[in-house]
Amino acid sequence: MHVYAGGVPLVWVTGNSGTGKSTVCGVLRERGYVALDADEDGFSRWIDRANGEVVVDPPYPVPGGWLDRYGWVIVRERVEALVEESRFRVAFLCGSVENEADVRDLFDFIVCLVIDEDTLRHRLATRTTNTFGQHPEELAAALKWNPQMRAIYESRGATIINASKPVPEVADNVIDAVQGLTELPR
Repeated sequence: MHVYAGGVPLVWVTGNSGTGKSTVCGVLRERGYVALDADEDGFSRWIDRANGEVVVDPPYPVPGGWLDRYGWVIVRERVEALVEESRFRVAFLCGSVENEADVRDLFDFIVCLVIDEDTLRHRLATRTTNTFGQHPEELAAALKWNPQMRAIYESRGATIINASKPVPEVADNVIDAVQGLTELPR
């Protein structure tokens, strides 16, 4: 993370698939914050790890082994543009990407949403915002990643938030986590 100098923070809200990042993003947006979804707002894309090429039309459902070769990554230039666009107002970027290390220095604060396995299974099976996690290959990947998230982000100094609570409460907790950096309206 770059050093927060008292200006306006850029906040990375991350977590495993199914933790509620997109839903929390929507609540923050409804409350008047600059809140962008890294998946839906054009910050991320699939790439072929073997050659770096962008995957324009990924298969659905993904075939077995597909997630071993292809990765969901964020585009640094898009985050740099957000840094410039949000210099006068706190901004939340919500997502999870495998190349986060490539952009981590652009964020002032990181919040990681965590949930238990039963909640994860239920959310992925019933989610309506996107279909990731509903295919066995994707569900297996999400279940594998879930227990690792808390430890990874605690080691990076992120604020950990239990996202199994009601969404408005989770959004309140995200706002509270960055409240000390700048005066945020509720």
